[in-house]
Amino acid sequence: MEKGTAAIPRPKRWDIPFSQEREGDRLVTDDDVNRLLGISPFCDLDIAGFKRSLPLRGILKNDTRFLDCETGDIIVREGDWGNSAFFILSGSVRVELVSSGSSLSPSILGRGESRKKSFFEVLSQLWSNHKEPEFRSTTTRSSSKTLSRGAGENTRIYLEDVSAVLSEIQTATIDAGQWFGEIAALGRSPRVATVFTDSPSEILEIRWQGLRDIMRNDRDGSLKNYIEEVFRSRALASFLRNLPIFRHVSEEDMSELVARAEFESFGNYDSAKPFSGSNKKDSRDLVELEPIVAREGDHNDSVILVRSGLARIARRHYNGHRTLSYLMPGRAFGVPEALQSWETKSSVPLSSSLSAIGYLNVVKIPVTLIERFVFQQRPTKKLLSSEADEDFKKFTPKEIDGDLMDFLVDRRFVQGTATMIIDMDRCTRCDDCVRACATAHDNNPRFIRQGPTHSHFMIATSCMHCIDPVCMIECPTGAIHRNLEHGEVEINDPTCIGCMRCANNCPYNAISMAEIRDANGNFYVDEQSRPLMKATKCDLCLEQWGGPACQRACPHDALTRVDMRDMIGLGEVLNR
Repeated sequence: MEKGTAAIPRPKRWDIPFSQEREGDRLVTDDDVNRLLGISPFCDLDIAGFKRSLPLRGILKNDTRFLDCETGDIIVREGDWGNSAFFILSGSVRVELVSSGSSLSPSILGRGESRKKSFFEVLSQLWSNHKEPEFRSTTTRSSSKTLSRGAGENTRIYLEDVSAVLSEIQTATIDAGQWFGEIAALGRSPRVATVFTDSPSEILEIRWQGLRDIMRNDRDGSLKNYIEEVFRSRALASFLRNLPIFRHVSEEDMSELVARAEFESFGNYDSAKPFSGSNKKDSRDLVELEPIVAREGDHNDSVILVRSGLARIARRHYNGHRTLSYLMPGRAFGVPEALQSWETKSSVPLSSSLSAIGYLNVVKIPVTLIERFVFQQRPTKKLLSSEADEDFKKFTPKEIDGDLMDFLVDRRFVQGTATMIIDMDRCTRCDDCVRACATAHDNNPRFIRQGPTHSHFMIATSCMHCIDPVCMIECPTGAIHRNLEHGEVEINDPTCIGCMRCANNCPYNAISMAEIRDANGNFYVDEQSRPLMKATKCDLCLEQWGGPACQRACPHDALTRVDMRDMIGLGEVLNR
């Protein structure tokens, strides 16, 4: 053994079982596993079909935990990030029907209400901000109506009067023996509805790694088919309705689209390798290393819709490929070729390839249905006009330097809906942006003017308000959440308990933990003299008129907040 080193066991996946991740949870025992193996769907699985390194008993013992819920406990909240699925062992739960026209208020769910500051409040920031950074008032009570049980990581939000809630909103009942939350868990997508218990219930929670491995060994495909049918019946129509090209489709035609849609998955669910291409030391073509969803030059028989994950659009370039664009959830591939084929009455091959970056779920719609329900029902001139083809031009890649596109895709900056891009050729390092941020947040700046660079562009260390905000995954109180009206990721300060889960999960180091102070600059501490901390990050100045103060304060137009889903806008920023 060399001097200065120490031998330790190699960490393994089940060193810390799911039931031990939070203090106070009941440890899953062998008796619990035997009980699970005696009920469907677990008793229907072929134990011998599982790998020795990932046995079914091991998955059930290490990738699950039991939730003993009381009446009114909120299990998942609409908009929260999902990384686990739930199976009802006893009791029942209620699923809020979002389309009912009424919903649970953000305050009940542990979220803060958004409001704009008045003109006087904005003006008074010039002289009324506290001199000490990270001031918090503990005498000002939150207006939140949040009720919670437990403490620390076991904190659980609950509804005080379930009967009153049920009289205000429409719900559907899910009884014992059924799953919920599996679509968000496997699809890396936000929860689409709030679920709460209407009676004392026992619920099995299984993290997505365990559910994934069970599905891999689901020999007859029953569980996979069940989940796909649940998505088809519960969410596919809503998914299609949210796409501009299908908003005009009738209910009858939508039923046929849903019935004939096909689902496919590509790539490894938990592999980080596809995102490390920017650091590669060889000349291998990234596209050739990624699973091909559709290949350039092939016949276009279906329009591909990204259900979850990230995909790369590339075109042949000399002996390799060049990245043209990328697709996120809700985006489509193959629309221009399908439209051209329909107009010319001839087969037009795909002009580019589509590959999966990491794990990708797609929905395929036959081109024949696109022709019937989209092209034939809308005038061609409207589809192609510069003023009226907003539905389609988002599908057309905007030419951006190939190396720069690889930089943005491989580092996953394309996840951002408000990525801060700084043109360092324009930036004079005056720090007006940082000062404006501090002024807008009571002397508490929310970002750092530094970060990875490519050419003369810097991606600053500031919250990008991701499409897939992994920072939300383990927040026990729901303090960090997505603003359901506009989609910004924000923190409700009164319900933040300083657990650091969001900061640790953010892959861009865009969330900081701040030791909070009183008006005199004294640090708050707990009973054991440990400093109290709160999570802090960019909130896009939701309370300010005019949008992000950092961007408005830049005197040289060097700083721009870019929605990376908008290829037109991104191209304008990078090519100006």
